[in-house]
Amino acid sequence: MHLSPSAHVDTFAREHLPPPEDWPQLVFDRPGLHYPDRLNCGAELVDGSAARYGAERPAFRGDDGECWSYGELRARVDRIAHVLTGVLGVVPGNRVLLRGPNSLHLAACWLAVMKAGAVAVTVLAAQRAHELRTVCAMGQVSHALCDADSLEELTKADVPGLRVTAFGGDGAEDLLALCESQPERYEAVATAADDVAMIAFTSGTTGKPKGCVHFHRDVLAVADTFSAHVLRPTPDDLFAGSPPLGFTFGLGGLVIFPLRAGASALLGQWSGPQQMLAAVERHRVTVLFTAPTAYRGMLAELGTASPQAPAGGRTYDISSLRRCVSAGENLPAATHEAWQERTGLRMINGIGATEMLHIFVSAADEAARPGATGVAVPGFEARVVHKDSEGRLTQVPDGEPGLLAVRGPVGCRYLSDPRQREYVCDGWNLTGDTYIRGTDGYFRYVARADDMIVSAGYNISGPEVEEALLRHSSVAEAAVVGRPDERRGQVVVAHVVLREGTEGGAATAEELREFTTGELTPYKCPREFVFADSLPRTPTGKLQRYLLREAGPAQAGPEAATEDQTADGLPA
Repeated sequence: MHLSPSAHVDTFAREHLPPPEDWPQLVFDRPGLHYPDRLNCGAELVDGSAARYGAERPAFRGDDGECWSYGELRARVDRIAHVLTGVLGVVPGNRVLLRGPNSLHLAACWLAVMKAGAVAVTVLAAQRAHELRTVCAMGQVSHALCDADSLEELTKADVPGLRVTAFGGDGAEDLLALCESQPERYEAVATAADDVAMIAFTSGTTGKPKGCVHFHRDVLAVADTFSAHVLRPTPDDLFAGSPPLGFTFGLGGLVIFPLRAGASALLGQWSGPQQMLAAVERHRVTVLFTAPTAYRGMLAELGTASPQAPAGGRTYDISSLRRCVSAGENLPAATHEAWQERTGLRMINGIGATEMLHIFVSAADEAARPGATGVAVPGFEARVVHKDSEGRLTQVPDGEPGLLAVRGPVGCRYLSDPRQREYVCDGWNLTGDTYIRGTDGYFRYVARADDMIVSAGYNISGPEVEEALLRHSSVAEAAVVGRPDERRGQVVVAHVVLREGTEGGAATAEELREFTTGELTPYKCPREFVFADSLPRTPTGKLQRYLLREAGPAQAGPEAATEDQTADGLPA
């Protein structure tokens, strides 16, 4: 794999890329995906968009009414870049940790790191000291820009040699105070298109986190594929959403996509569906990014009537919305259908990955179908495959389950990690998801490959059972996992959050089992029900099923034999 001459002085990130033979095959066969050898994505997103769409147009807004135009954003970003390089001593290629809740200043810091030719390592404000130590050690991070209200855990981490600069606080050493004496214009470092721009660390919920390395051209490529061809924003759009900028879902939806289109983004924190609905109403948001869980929460607040109808004594006018993007976990058909019935909008479902930076299978408008993720985003290729014991891939026929394999202008490059060979095979990125491709060409989610439940010889998709449970009027949320069982290998366990006014217990468990028996083949129905006040989720709303697998049984459903039997003759 040939790389362009780097502009980096600190070459750690490039030196720790996977060996060329372990890279995925990259595909640039569409117009708009051919980038110059020298490219700085920060300059393109800020300076380029200001030139194309006008420096006076709004770029970032705060929930408190603060608004920065593209010209003001450029001035703030450039001052931060001057502080990074002229005051703090950052050189091109240095890794810079960014930490804090979503805000205008956090986004400006990310853009400044890009323009300075450094490498952004954006983490969550919720991450703890030991997690921060791990990330800093893996990425050999030298500098950090941290929201003043998020300093405590970073201070506890006590990372050797890390120079921490706070922003949004008091004192002469605060980043914003240091910016006051800096020039308003900064000449962006002439990075190579394939210089490392960012390292996005996976959550590490099932082991050591993986550092996903992305180039400057990758940042623009996800905007020039999914955003340009599926989302199709306009300069008049206002983006908003709940995912943190520390997740690539949030970084794309709240910074990269709006800036690439000359649009604006509302950056803030919303702790629940009521706050999010109120923000949509107050600011007239047009493009919303969040997870299926949040959409279900908003549906509960909105009720079932028109978009302006009262629910629980509160009226929300969300008629400004024209695009609603769902990702982070599978979107149940019931949620998709209920949202469309309630708002008149077809949701844009999508699957992405930290390894791929953003969404690569999706569909919008009349092409969107409840229960299906969609088709390959223009610029990407996708197929369903079987992987043999020697790592060779074979495409499976339509209608049969297998592993989702994708390739396009971006791909997985783990930072010095042997797990690269697990994710990339035969030039394809294997996402770890089981999918079925229908004869109509649409990809339908089955389960995470490691979350399939094998019970008495049958493969059972947890999300399919969850969708059935969500069709019951008493169920607010559901997560289905397998529990080890001596006779069956595994049994299906449903963890359920009930709607207000419904009591958990043996009677409710039996009612739900009887209901799912009417919705599904009996062997797929839960044997046990665990009632909970909430389900464990990541900050982007993704279920943490591994925690549920560790939970003990609660209410069991009836064990009576039926005429349906599983593969080993046990009753379904």
